[in-house]
Amino acid sequence: FLVNDGVTRDTSMIGGADVLNFSSYNYLGMSGHPAVTAAVQDAVARYGSSVSASRLLSGEKTIHAELERELAALLGTEDAITFTSGHATNVTVIGHIVGPEDLIVHDSLAHDSILQGCKLSGATRRPFPHNDFAALDRMLTGIRHLYRRVLVVIEGVYSQDGDIPDLPALIEVKKRHQALLMIDEAHSIGVLGATGGGIGEYFGVDRAEVELWSGTMSKALAGCGGYVAGSAELVRFLKYTTPGFVYSVGITPANAAASLAALRELRAEPALLDRLRTLSRLFLTLAKEAGIDTGDSHDTPVIPCIVGDSMKTLALSNTLLRRGINANPILYPAVPEDKTRLRFFITTCHTEEQIRSTVKILAEELALLRTAG
Repeated sequence: FLVNDGVTRDTSMIGGADVLNFSSYNYLGMSGHPAVTAAVQDAVARYGSSVSASRLLSGEKTIHAELERELAALLGTEDAITFTSGHATNVTVIGHIVGPEDLIVHDSLAHDSILQGCKLSGATRRPFPHNDFAALDRMLTGIRHLYRRVLVVIEGVYSQDGDIPDLPALIEVKKRHQALLMIDEAHSIGVLGATGGGIGEYFGVDRAEVELWSGTMSKALAGCGGYVAGSAELVRFLKYTTPGFVYSVGITPANAAASLAALRELRAEPALLDRLRTLSRLFLTLAKEAGIDTGDSHDTPVIPCIVGDSMKTLALSNTLLRRGINANPILYPAVPEDKTRLRFFITTCHTEEQIRSTVKILAEELALLRTAG
């Protein structure tokens, strides 16, 4: 638990020293943005630090509806609902909409929140190989008839690998088998698409062909909490029946205001997305040129450096920190031993020079590790 003091942007303070930071999800630099900070201060002054009740009772505030409208507008859906936790959003929604007579099939690299939702639901759970939609098709062909309802769950950008699933292909599979589709956009909202609308905008699909668009506001949207977007009928059903919403206090005014302001700034500053993509491409290109294994990362600000040995990965992370670069290690069993890695999250706060110097130092230290055996 490294203590990162101050606002986490391109740099953070660890142990009293400023270091380059590549371990945060502040993709658009909205956490710490003056407009976001001002909106948070105004919201707390107007509404207090908590809404002090479930929204179904007396916790509903104007700012909740404003945030949900902005989310739906960005995602291209009819409506949205917000929850107090991104992880709990997937748990409570998946646990609520399917049951023991149903089947959940998910990508083998699905986030823990998806797996916990599967457990809560009591539904049968089956993983399919990462991004292998032909394998998913074969699986459903063999067993779809055994279940009342089937829910397919994937992610918009996979946080360990920085890769993007083929959404049009998946939509064809789910339609062929009359399945529901849920996409966790934690790392794709505010990142993919011409206006940051996520994987649906990236591929230009009809948003209505995906039943549930879920995600978190703790990354590009500078707040904390989760959401689900979809049809007005779906959102109305979730607002009146989902345990994690009905029996939970509403999202705080500060977090609602932060994400609402971030959404509005994103719309007002489209150049932010161009900058994020330019810097991400630069890091990925330089890393590949230096012979660094970046896996399947493409078109995203999530770039792994695959080392393939837990002890060497940990040593590399510690060495980089001593040289003023913070990049967290991902070790076994979070990933297979031969896929252990450092993850680099690129943000609009970084500069080209910071990226060039980081890749140069990373390549140097990797070479020394390999030489040492």
